[in-house]
Amino acid sequence: MSYVNNLKVFVRVVDLGSMSAAARDQRVSPAVVSSRIADLERHLGVRLFNRTTRKLTPTEHGTIFYKGAVKVLDAIEEAEAAVADVAGHPRGSIFAAAPLGIGRRLIAPLIPQFKAAYPDVDVRLRLSDRALDVLGEGLDIAFVLGTPPDSALRLRPIAECARVLCAAPSYIAAHGRPERGADLLRDRHQCLLLRFPGAREFQWTLQGPDGPARFEVSGPFESDDGDVLTDWALAGCGIVNKPLFEVADHLRSGALEVVCAETPPPPVSFACLYPHKRHQDPKIRLFIDFVTQRCKARLAAGMDSAPARDDSAGPAARQADASLSG
Repeated sequence: MSYVNNLKVFVRVVDLGSMSAAARDQRVSPAVVSSRIADLERHLGVRLFNRTTRKLTPTEHGTIFYKGAVKVLDAIEEAEAAVADVAGHPRGSIFAAAPLGIGRRLIAPLIPQFKAAYPDVDVRLRLSDRALDVLGEGLDIAFVLGTPPDSALRLRPIAECARVLCAAPSYIAAHGRPERGADLLRDRHQCLLLRFPGAREFQWTLQGPDGPARFEVSGPFESDDGDVLTDWALAGCGIVNKPLFEVADHLRSGALEVVCAETPPPPVSFACLYPHKRHQDPKIRLFIDFVTQRCKARLAAGMDSAPARDDSAGPAARQADASLSG
C-alpha cells in the first residue's frame, strides 16, 4: 500500500498546491509528504514539481502523472466500495464539513450515533462558516445553509429553515424595536454581520408586501463565527439574523426577542453537497441518509430540546412562541 499512499499524497499536493497543506490534509508531517514525493520521483525518474520559495506547481510530467494517478485512486475507491457494499460492512473515513451553528447543534450530535451503528467508519468533521471548496479540500460531503453556487456537485435538499431577526431586550430598550426592514436603515440600527474573506452576502434580504427586498445594513460588530454573533446579540450589542433553530432556546426564554416581524428574512435551504461518484460509496450514501432523516425529524419537531415556557411568561416569550410555531 506504500505506493498507493504515495499516489494519494501526490494528488493532494497538486490539489492543494502545497506540501504543508497536503500534510495537514493527510494527517502526516511535511517531512513524510516530501519523502513520498521524492520516492515517486525516484521511481519515475522525472521531476514532478517545479519548486520556488513561493509556489509549487506540477511539471509537464507531473501534470500527466496526476491525471493517471486520479484514475487509479478512483478505481481503487470504487472497487473497495463495491466489496463493502456486497459484504454489508462499510469501512473507511468520511470527510465532512458544516457551518458552525448547524454543525454543532445538528450534525455533531449524530456522529457518535452513526459510529455506533457503523463501527468501521470514521467521520472527520470540519466546522466553519466560511465557504468551502468541496473538491479542492478533499471533502466527501459539505452541509450548507443557503443556495450554493452552480457547480458539478450534487445537491440533496434536507429542509427549509425559518430565519428571524432578533435582539436582546436591553438593546430594544435602548434603541427601539424595528418593525420592518426600512426601520433598520432609518434608525441606524446596529446589525451584527457575518463576514469572512470571499463572503458574497453583504446585505440582508427581507420579505415584504411587494416581495423580497435587500437592505444594506451596517454595524460596528463583524465576525466569521455565527455563534459569536449570537453571543453579541445576547449581550445587547445589536440585531442578529439567524436560522430559527439556532436561537430557539433564547427566544423561548426571553433572552432574545424577534424584531422586524412585519418583514422577516425568507427561509434558508439546508442541504448537503457531494461529488457524484462519492454518493456511489455505500458509507457516503449511508451517512447522508442517516443525517438527513434525523435532521428532518428534529427540525420538524421544532427543536424539541428547547426548554418549555410556563404560562406566566411575558410578551417577549409569547412572541417567540408565535414565531416558533409559524
